[in-house]
Amino acid sequence: MTRMRAVDAVVLILEKEGATETFGLPGAAINPLYSAMKAHGGINHTLARHVEGASHMADGYTRAAAGNIGVCLGTSGPAGTDMITGLYAAAADSQPILCVTGQAPVAVLDKEDFQAVDIASIAKSVTKMAKTVLEAGQVPGVFQSAFQLMRSARPGPVLIDLPLDVQQTEIDFDIDTYEPLVPSKPAATSAQADKILDLIAAAKRPLIIAGGGILNADAADRLVEFAELTSIPVSPTLMGWGTIPDDHPLQAGMVGIQTHVRYGNASFLESDLVIGIGNRWANRHTGDLEVYRRGRTFVHIDIEPTQIGRVFSPDYGVTSDAGAALQALIGAARGRSGGSALPDFTGWAGECTDRKSTEHRKTNYTDMPIKPQRVYQEMNAAFAEDVTYVSTIGLSQIAGAQMLHVYRPRHWINAGQAGPLGWTGPAALGVAKAKPDETVVALSGDYDFQFMLEELAVGAQHRIPYLHIVVNNSYLGLIRQSQRGFDMDFEVSLAFDNINSSGGAAGYGVDHVSVAQGLGCKALRVEDPELIGEGLRVAKELMDEHQVPVVVEVILERITNISMGTALDAINEFDVLAQTPADAPTALTPMSELAAAK
Repeated sequence: MTRMRAVDAVVLILEKEGATETFGLPGAAINPLYSAMKAHGGINHTLARHVEGASHMADGYTRAAAGNIGVCLGTSGPAGTDMITGLYAAAADSQPILCVTGQAPVAVLDKEDFQAVDIASIAKSVTKMAKTVLEAGQVPGVFQSAFQLMRSARPGPVLIDLPLDVQQTEIDFDIDTYEPLVPSKPAATSAQADKILDLIAAAKRPLIIAGGGILNADAADRLVEFAELTSIPVSPTLMGWGTIPDDHPLQAGMVGIQTHVRYGNASFLESDLVIGIGNRWANRHTGDLEVYRRGRTFVHIDIEPTQIGRVFSPDYGVTSDAGAALQALIGAARGRSGGSALPDFTGWAGECTDRKSTEHRKTNYTDMPIKPQRVYQEMNAAFAEDVTYVSTIGLSQIAGAQMLHVYRPRHWINAGQAGPLGWTGPAALGVAKAKPDETVVALSGDYDFQFMLEELAVGAQHRIPYLHIVVNNSYLGLIRQSQRGFDMDFEVSLAFDNINSSGGAAGYGVDHVSVAQGLGCKALRVEDPELIGEGLRVAKELMDEHQVPVVVEVILERITNISMGTALDAINEFDVLAQTPADAPTALTPMSELAAAK
């Protein structure tokens, strides 16, 4: 056995578990761990400007590729409390990130020592495990258990709190015989798969709702295989976007009351059997449950048993990893023949495909100030199918999900459930660290961008290039729109006359271009819709040349209401719909002549 400090064992375990990408800030109570990382040399570290930002970087890194686990490091006290929002965002979307905090020595934990807080108790509700390790000999086992927990069943974050003296205590540890514990994941049985196929056989218009659990299981290929085998159309959720390419004939369009496409909702309302795989029936997806459920039979497959029946009771529920369930369904479907063969759903699938050439929203606006729809049109034209989008919350995200296109798994990375403002920028840095050779594009409104914009300096310092598109209407746009129900527009405007600015953007308040440049990045502003495409082209060139984040600020009209409603059959369309193919030139399927005539 080798004698070493507990923190030296931690570093060796991180390496053995494959968690070698860390984000954080050193401090007195975590310095022993940093000394171990320095001595080892094999753990990468990105110095953040705020610990919450570091937690979102770890989150973005995790989401970027199957098997990734981002690690967030911080000192005692406020560093841990700063991580809570990051832990919440990760837990809400089933993402395994590891947060490690320093802590005051064990002997003074109950003496109100400087920056000593019971972070394990604080973090308990937003983690799968939160533990202050009081005995150095337990450190290896706690980390081993943490990695197993993060990967087992419904994935999620863990926080490990290490007192200063525990970190530095010597223990006996042998990394050569250390082995990661095998994760536990439930799997659907053949009988359960046959039961689901019986329900499919009795349906006329089945539809698969593909959730983020399919991405967590790295099972997008199995989803497409099952859909193609059965000719069942697929509608991805916001978290599952990219599990089936947007241009695949069986991709029926996203369903929801905010993030959706019109033809997706229309096809869903025609369905009679809905098979949810790795999804949560989130309220922004379902809207009014009476409308959502009316006339339909539901199957729900989820890795977490307490999710089944949480929002509504399905007609049939199965606790299973999404990948294992899809594998069982594929096997059962291939085994069906003769009288038990599945119906031919190609006609129904064709109807869903035909709808993709109808009911488009207009994007080709020439108005000044710029209407936001035009921005997404230009993004579709500017970026190839391999682009990875990163976003969190707001009208920018909602409109993006209605108008952008995603073609590959993990190429739409989104804080779906928690939606913390400020998540986008640091998460994009984490994604870019995980995808150094790919184009990463962050999408923010001005308010989201102003949260944690100091993290741009991280991208400048560490040469982490990505594009950050900021659609600026100088408003808390989503909140302003929701205030319409209260007949008010109160405390939601961010506009002011900036005494240091001139030109058309002067009345929009914060000069995002100057701020970004002051933080060591490149930035440009677009005020003419005909110049958006050129601005994106120049931004890509600047990013490639300088290898830093590049901000593209687009000055929008102050007030735009983005399509949404309370039920799938009651979506408010605030702007005109496309009347001709030229009104929506980057639609996945050009508007048909018949649809245009209507």
